[in-house]
Amino acid sequence: MAPTPSWVKTLTPQGPQGAELLQQERDRSDVAVDKLAELIHTKEVLERQQRVLAIMQPEKVFDKSLSHSMSRTERITKSLAKAKRLHQLSQQHKWSQDDFFMANNLLSEPTPYGLHASMFLVTLREQCTPEQRKLFLERAESYEIIGCYAQTELGHGSNVRGLETTATWDPTDKTFTIHSPSLTASKWWIGSLGRTANHAVVMAQLMIGGKNYGPHPFIVQIRDMKTHEPLENVHVGDIGPKFGYNTMDNGFLLFNHIKIPHVNMLARFCSVDPATSKYVRPANMSLVYGTMTWVRSNIVLDAGSVLARGVTIATRYCAIRRQFQDNDAPSTETGENQVLNYKMVQYRILPLLAASFALHFTGRRMMELYDENQALMKTKDKSSGMKGVALLADLHATSCGLKALGSTVAGEGLEVCRRACGGHGYSSHSGIGPFYADYLPNLTWEGDNYMLTQQVARYLLKSARAVLQNKGTDNDTCRILQDFLQRQDMGAAFDVLDNDADIVAAFAWRAAYLTFEAVKRRDVEKRSWNSLLVDFWRLSTAHSQYLVIKNFYEAVSSSATASTLNDSPTASILHNLFRLHALYTLENEAADFFTSGAVTTRQITLARTKAVPRLLDEIRPHSIRLVDSWKFPDWQLDSSLGRYDGKVYVDLFRRANEENPVNALTFDPYPWNNVLLKNPKPSKL
Repeated sequence: MAPTPSWVKTLTPQGPQGAELLQQERDRSDVAVDKLAELIHTKEVLERQQRVLAIMQPEKVFDKSLSHSMSRTERITKSLAKAKRLHQLSQQHKWSQDDFFMANNLLSEPTPYGLHASMFLVTLREQCTPEQRKLFLERAESYEIIGCYAQTELGHGSNVRGLETTATWDPTDKTFTIHSPSLTASKWWIGSLGRTANHAVVMAQLMIGGKNYGPHPFIVQIRDMKTHEPLENVHVGDIGPKFGYNTMDNGFLLFNHIKIPHVNMLARFCSVDPATSKYVRPANMSLVYGTMTWVRSNIVLDAGSVLARGVTIATRYCAIRRQFQDNDAPSTETGENQVLNYKMVQYRILPLLAASFALHFTGRRMMELYDENQALMKTKDKSSGMKGVALLADLHATSCGLKALGSTVAGEGLEVCRRACGGHGYSSHSGIGPFYADYLPNLTWEGDNYMLTQQVARYLLKSARAVLQNKGTDNDTCRILQDFLQRQDMGAAFDVLDNDADIVAAFAWRAAYLTFEAVKRRDVEKRSWNSLLVDFWRLSTAHSQYLVIKNFYEAVSSSATASTLNDSPTASILHNLFRLHALYTLENEAADFFTSGAVTTRQITLARTKAVPRLLDEIRPHSIRLVDSWKFPDWQLDSSLGRYDGKVYVDLFRRANEENPVNALTFDPYPWNNVLLKNPKPSKL
């Protein structure tokens, strides 16, 4: 390609420059960005981000400039190089696990080590016996063993109980035989399996004496430790290109009667007695699925920052992008209007900004619950252990519901952000599209979002039945159900327009109402489970929305928030974000709120016509500083549209002009010959 002409280099964007517009936006707001960032992340996390970013950014292997122009083979190979370098830096700088996760977050790209560093290691830590920790975990932590978590199959995803892979106990030689009895038993979608892993945690149906004891985890070696070729009677490979997530080697795996020793069954919670061939049952079968709960909890935690990333890009660009004139603008204002000034754009973007905070604080609480449960489960005290088992049921349902809601809001919100950016949002250089494609699997894996809602409904129905029999436990779910029963004859009188606590109570009331309605349809009317699936999805959504509203309210009202923000204007703006998220959600779910008696039609009308528009007006001047508080480095966003300095159009043109290998090709466009390129040796990536 010919060099850029000097006259092109002198061109600048027309009108106010992006940097000027963003500075004007920041000057008009009194949000304490650094204090709010400290509330979101903590000082420790912000310092970690700066420290790790300073180490990663100069490394050539992490350069992102040509990523969008590479083939999948080139991308996944380079991603392996990045994964190896991250591990080397981790060793060199003695990174903690939190440092390592921060580095991966900044890289913002799935790597072939991804499932080893997450699900594989977590499973070993949670489900290994002391003997197995020495045999497997220590080697895995040193990356001698590189593993994956092989659960999903070609024919089964969310239905873990329907998995076809078998692990048959042989009492004669004290081994298990791992076998794939059909094509649909092939493990499928397994991250890090396709080309990277040499071991797998395989979820397989435990068979003893012809009896099926359900799915259990087994450690299985799948590749030779020296040659890295598949072992005999193991067929494994990559499943091919996907909609996104193409730097990860999601794989398939088939076994033909592979024998593994007795010690390879992860046996912290359940086991087979090698002497008697008796199955030793866990106190609670759900303990076997601890890894899934951990992953779902992390998806909930990440949902807020995922959404905030898209909102940051869209908000900054909509403050810079100018289109048309305001029909009611004074005659003195003749220029085009900032897109962010249009109410329809605010209505699309600002509620997502509020939702990002709501999901973030909810995710933090979700992880606190998970850590609390882990501490109880590890204690030797019998009473604490029983509390841990009881909490696990609540944690399981909560993680299912919030995973479904949080990842749906984040995934669908990213698409709203992309479309709010207009035509440029479709460019890979927007920073939204590729990230959106990589995030979308979260809406399906670890339980399809629609399927997961059945788990929540089952838990709520069980809790409601217990409350009706005066056997409810002392947890939040039973408390809101009991409160509803006590007050249902008097009705609700919630001041959702002026009282924050009443907003939370209205969401609780609606969730309780839908729970008892579901119990009536199931237990009294004897409706089939299948006929109620839509009701259960709505119930799960309502309950999860209540949890988000409750956690957001508790976060903005907490002493920690008051202490960090020092009762500054930022605290008031944070409360406005809470109200916007709550009332926007209420408006969109108006039918259920009205039917339950939680609100009146007049309140719904005022929320839609008065309260939400007023909150949009109040939050709009602070929108840029609010997204700034998430502290996404430009290097992480990798977005022309979302640059902190506002140099949107200069950067878009630079990338198209200087970093696009297609421009190095000279086509032969004429159809009467078979020559494709006039320069058959194009520039290599």
